[in-house]
Amino acid sequence: MIALEKVSKRYGAHRALDEISFTVPRGQILGLLGQNGAGKTTAMNILTGCLAASSGKASIGGFDVMYAPRQAKRLIGYLPESAPLYDEMTVRAYLQFACELKEVEKSAIGPHIEKVARRTGLQDVMGRKIGNLSKGYRQRVGFAQALCGSPEVIILDEPTAGLDPRQSSEMRSLIRSLAGEHTVLFSSHILSEVQSICDRVIILHHGQIICDSAMQALRMGERRLRAVIACGEGPLLPKLRQLKSVSRVEVERGGAPGTTQVILTVQGQESAERELFTLLSAMQTPVLRLAPVEDSLEDVFLRATGSAG
Repeated sequence: MIALEKVSKRYGAHRALDEISFTVPRGQILGLLGQNGAGKTTAMNILTGCLAASSGKASIGGFDVMYAPRQAKRLIGYLPESAPLYDEMTVRAYLQFACELKEVEKSAIGPHIEKVARRTGLQDVMGRKIGNLSKGYRQRVGFAQALCGSPEVIILDEPTAGLDPRQSSEMRSLIRSLAGEHTVLFSSHILSEVQSICDRVIILHHGQIICDSAMQALRMGERRLRAVIACGEGPLLPKLRQLKSVSRVEVERGGAPGTTQVILTVQGQESAERELFTLLSAMQTPVLRLAPVEDSLEDVFLRATGSAG
C-alpha cells in the first residue's frame, strides 16, 4: 500500500533523505523511528504530497503521489504532529467539513461521522467548539478527521505528543484497533509506545535506513546473556572472547568476591550456551547464574544509531 523507491530530499547541500526505499503491505502497522532531524517527518510529508521529493518515487496504493495526487490522497488519512483544527468550529461541523473534503457521499456523511465519533470517543463533545476542548480531545478530533472517508492508509506523526499517560494509553489502543483494517505508518519518540503498537520498525539515521525489521525478529539474530561465573576475570575473559558464538563481552562490576559477572552478546539460539558450558566444564568452573537479557526497543535503537555514528 505504501512505497518509497530511492527517495531523496535535498535542502541545498543538506540531504534530509538519502535514497531511502521501503514498502508497507496492506494491514501492517509500521513504526518510523529516528532522532530529531533523522528524516521521519520529511518522509511522511513526501508520502502525503505535502512536500516534493528531490528524486525517487513515492506511491500510495500504486498511485504516484507526484503524478496522480488526487487518486493517492483519496487513500490517505493524515494526522500531522500539529493537528489541523479550526477552533471556531464545533466538532460535528469540523468532521462534516473533513468528510466533504474527502468526497464522502452526502447521504452517508451523518452516519459516517457518528461511527468515527464512537471510535474516537467524541460522542459527548460533538456540539462543543474545538477551541474549548482539552489537549486530549483536540488530538482525538485530529485523529477522527484522519479516519473520515475510511482511508486505506493512515499516517500519524507523533500522535501522542503532549498527552497525559491515560490519554496516551487510549490513543495507543485506538491505533492498535486499526491493524488489519488499515495500513498505518506511525512515528513516535516514545520507543516503548512503538514497541507495544507496531508490527515492524524502521530506524532512520541522518536520512538513511539503518534498520528495517519485524518487531518479533529484532532480537532473533543477536541475543544477550547475563552470566555470573565462579572465577576471577584474569583467566576467564580471554577464553570467553575466543568463543565462536560470542561477539562481545562486557564486564559488570559490583559482583560478589571471587565471581565475574558478564554480559555476553551472542549469535544463534543454542550454540552459545553449549559452547559456554563446554568451556566452563573444561575449566572446572561453575556458572552460578545464566539468564537472557531482555532488550527493549530503546536498547536496539541506541545500539543501531550509536554504531551508525
